[in-house]
Amino acid sequence: MSSKSKKTVGQSKESGYKSLLREEQSGISLLDLGDSVSPITVIANDQIIDGFDDNCLQQAVNARLAPGVSGLVLNPDAHLGYGAPVGCVMTSASHIYPGPVGVDIKCSMSLLQTEVDASDIEDRKVRRELIKAICQRIPTGAGRGSRDVPKGRRIDERLGFAVATEGASKNVLRKLGIPGDWADRCEDSAHRAPDNSIDTLQLRMEKLIREKLHKFGQQSSQLGSYGGGNHFGECEVVSLSQDPALKNVAEKFGLAHGKVAFLSHCGSRGLGHTLATHQFSNLKARFKKTGTAFPGGDPDLVYAEIGSPEAVQYLCDMAIGANFATVNHLLINQLVLEAFQQVFPGARGQLVYFISHNIARRERVGDQIEWVHRKGATRAMPAKHPELEGTPFFETGHPILLPGNPRDGSVVMVAREAASRACYSVNHGAGRAMSRRYAKHHLNQQQIDSDMEAHDILSNCRTYPKDEAPQAYKNFEDVLGSVKLAGLADEVARLRARFVIKDGSDADD
Repeated sequence: MSSKSKKTVGQSKESGYKSLLREEQSGISLLDLGDSVSPITVIANDQIIDGFDDNCLQQAVNARLAPGVSGLVLNPDAHLGYGAPVGCVMTSASHIYPGPVGVDIKCSMSLLQTEVDASDIEDRKVRRELIKAICQRIPTGAGRGSRDVPKGRRIDERLGFAVATEGASKNVLRKLGIPGDWADRCEDSAHRAPDNSIDTLQLRMEKLIREKLHKFGQQSSQLGSYGGGNHFGECEVVSLSQDPALKNVAEKFGLAHGKVAFLSHCGSRGLGHTLATHQFSNLKARFKKTGTAFPGGDPDLVYAEIGSPEAVQYLCDMAIGANFATVNHLLINQLVLEAFQQVFPGARGQLVYFISHNIARRERVGDQIEWVHRKGATRAMPAKHPELEGTPFFETGHPILLPGNPRDGSVVMVAREAASRACYSVNHGAGRAMSRRYAKHHLNQQQIDSDMEAHDILSNCRTYPKDEAPQAYKNFEDVLGSVKLAGLADEVARLRARFVIKDGSDADD
């Protein structure tokens, strides 16, 4: 993209926000909003920039100009979201924003590496057996839980309470039959209240159960389940990079060339949704009562000042939802491994990594500590980053799990030092190119199913959901190319889908 001269924000109403973009280096542009605030950093190549929706860019501008916001990064997968775009990173030292976390708190990715050879699942009958074994253990769809499948874990309210307040503690993992060392392969295995205590979370949880979480027992039973919409489980064949250095990193991650892995995408299910919508409702009501203006006139861009009672309550609720999401993923991976062991007795597997893309974390940004809000954005910290000290990934950087789509594949990446330009973040996937409604009305079902068949990809769905078809998402190679062009991360492995576990329900994130 050629360099563009600076313009004022006022001109954007006539010429569009894209006209304010100026290239800083290949793959990185700046969206100038005048001299009073720092510009928005945009990670995108020409094709991605051309495809940005004006409403998405307006959301990004609203979020950057909101109270207390110190910086904003727009990733190549960015599209319209709640208050701020899905696919953005927003920083603030003084305010917490629920919108740039979303309604599915700590929606995440995880990857399980097995020792099963790719050749062992070439037979479609074997893959059908695996699909059946997994679906007997892991329910899919909004509102469904372990009671809806014959071999799911039975989770009572007492255990659900421990999950929500302790996260992936030794106690919780032992009760669920999950390997204890898997907690070491989580971005965050447990979340605490703002005072860093479990006691405060327990008191908050007790209050919520009395007043708001009237169906907590039912929501507890959703532990170990996928939601609807864009949530999925995907059986993969791993191909490592041919670059010796990157291949070495992949092997240190625990990835194995030519072996079968399993990629999962889901979050905090009904519990996280209830907590988030409750917080949105409370904060909106407070804004109206006090006459506080919504930033950019958008009610979904509500906020709370750090240290206020409202911020404490939100951060407690976010921690509770995040703990549930963490253990949900770990249990899903354990149940997937048990399904593989049913089909391949003695099969072994190891969690590669679990990483979120709907969360706010306290991190060092420049020379101060800020709340880094990642909405549809994933952490990307390179080797020797201080946050990784004491983890298995200090020498390499942590795995970055980026789903594309079943037809075009997914990737595992590792961050480079230049990721600091994007608040040590990259995109969380391909990003939507079509709304769900548009996809349902304009995509051809026969073509979608024929495309999956041509690539020999099986599914548990009778017909593949139109709104989740590869065509409904951005071109993955363009998105991936934007990250590489900007020098943020390198690809260490490619994942090729062999079957997909989905549900036809609407997305809950």
